[in-house]
Formats: sequence, structure tokens, C-alpha cells
Amino acid sequence: MILANNKKAFFDYFVEDRFEAGIELVGSEVKSIKAGKTSIKEAFIRIINGEVFIMGMSVVPWAFGSTYNPDERRVRKLLLNKAEIKKLHEKVTQKGYTVVPLNVHLSKGFVKVDIAVARGKKNYDKRDSLAKKDQQRTMERDLKDNY
Repeated sequence: MILANNKKAFFDYFVEDRFEAGIELVGSEVKSIKAGKTSIKEAFIRIINGEVFIMGMSVVPWAFGSTYNPDERRVRKLLLNKAEIKKLHEKVTQKGYTVVPLNVHLSKGFVKVDIAVARGKKNYDKRDSLAKKDQQRTMERDLKDNY
């Protein structure tokens, strides 16, 4: 079940490799995320000293939590194994590549985040994808009208 989605990532980047990572959460953050009170629109991922962190992810404090709720936009550690971190680091060191979060979802009761190694699109690539999407939409509309 997808809890938060980053639609802009597919518009701004060519997505290449995907990984599923766990998130290190504290306190009532899990309940808040399961309630759908999270956003990854402005989130980005950094690799620091062999560890992967997600920054800018917003998790609204749970309404029924204690007064010690964690900060809404705190830095959260992503849980990956060493081989995956090494693969991410090798790709990111190449020019033009970055790591972006795609969505936050539940997997067997655990909160996971899908991340991807992506290459940035140029403006003409974005116009091209908009044109393809528009063309697909008109084709589907014409098929619907014909039946």
C-alpha cells in the first residue's frame, strides 16, 4: 500500500536502478505515516560516511503522541545492506546521477521507501515526455469516443 508518492521524480529524472530501503523511525512516526501524514515531494537522499540518509521528508507529528514528538523534517537513516550502498555510491559519483525517493509504502507491516538512481532530464526531454503523455491521452480519448 503506497502511503506517499513522488510523481515529480519521474518528470524530472530518468529512473534507472531501484532499491527498497527501510527507514529508521522513532516514537509515533510509524502511526503518523500509516495515517498518511507524510510527504516526500521535497525529499532528497545523501550518502554520508557509508550511510544513506533521507533529508527533507515531512512526517507530521501524530496528534495523540506525547510532548516528545520528533521534529517533522528531521534527517532519517535509510536501512540498506553494504552491497546496495556501495552500488549507490558508485553510481552517484558519476556525473549527472543522483538518488531520489520514489514512494513510501508498507511491506509486511514495515514502512519502506523506494529509492532510485536517476539521471536528470534536460528541458527538451521534459517537453518530449509531456508531448508523449498528451498524445497518449488524446489517443485514449479517441478510442473511448469510438466505442
